[in-house]
Amino acid sequence: MLKISNLSKTYPNGTKALQEVNLEIPKGMFGLLGPNGAGKSTLMRTISTLQEPDQGSISLDEIDVLNDKRSVREILGYLPQEFGVYPKLTAVEMLDHFAMLKGIKDRKERKALVKALLEQTNLYQVRNRKLGGYSGGMKQRFGIAQALLGNPKLIIVDEPTAGLDPAERHRFHNLLSEIGENIVVVLSTHIVEDVSDLCSNMAIINKGQVLLAGDPMEVIKQAEGKVWQTVIEKSELPQYQESYNVISSRLYGGQVIVRVMNEQNPAGQFTAEAPTLEDVYFNAIKSNEASAQAKEATTA
Repeated sequence: MLKISNLSKTYPNGTKALQEVNLEIPKGMFGLLGPNGAGKSTLMRTISTLQEPDQGSISLDEIDVLNDKRSVREILGYLPQEFGVYPKLTAVEMLDHFAMLKGIKDRKERKALVKALLEQTNLYQVRNRKLGGYSGGMKQRFGIAQALLGNPKLIIVDEPTAGLDPAERHRFHNLLSEIGENIVVVLSTHIVEDVSDLCSNMAIINKGQVLLAGDPMEVIKQAEGKVWQTVIEKSELPQYQESYNVISSRLYGGQVIVRVMNEQNPAGQFTAEAPTLEDVYFNAIKSNEASAQAKEATTA
């Protein structure tokens, strides 16, 4: 269990990256969902002992994460958003180097471990190819291979599927699902489908605040009977945005499909729709943005 209590961080420019964040993250896949700039990466770096908060605490089972960084790093696997590789090294060479840095001194042990990890991440057939020739998805899978060194109890992956094509994203999803069966895996992303496809627990974060947390299926269930949809002309969109709680809109065949969150059927040609995690996400973010704007207006 990873427990985060009252965690806050304000940068020197005044940006409140984290505001009293409280989360309990059990074993399995946990999705941290939020837009760019929401505070996800700050939280990931703090859990990974790469950054100090202004206040709060983090514990991983019996380990005090903020005060016992060495113990955390021994059981942590981390794949940051920007994962660099040495382009002229092969996967075998670089993974062997990482294994040495992890303290695995025995050459035979390292060789067996590197082989097993490359097989697990479906990279063994390209093990002798230079990393500079890897595709984006292959580099991400290599990143997971290095994160798995040392049998970690906690793995953190920050925006791992951004920029991947659908096939690579599917391979990466399967890999994460396999890994997340026995340890804590925190997946930070702005892609809603990553969370709905993979995670048994989740939280939505924006402006450094946790807006909601829970089982994605339960979160969606709470929105049943509250999502409505209609098709309008493009010129009508501003009027609908002013009159209704429009959570999303998209062009389709020259018209606009509008989705609204409301307790009852709004007036007009709306039809009831089954809610999705995307609906819940857009509504949470919109409500948070509106609340922040109202607060700024009252303090101005």
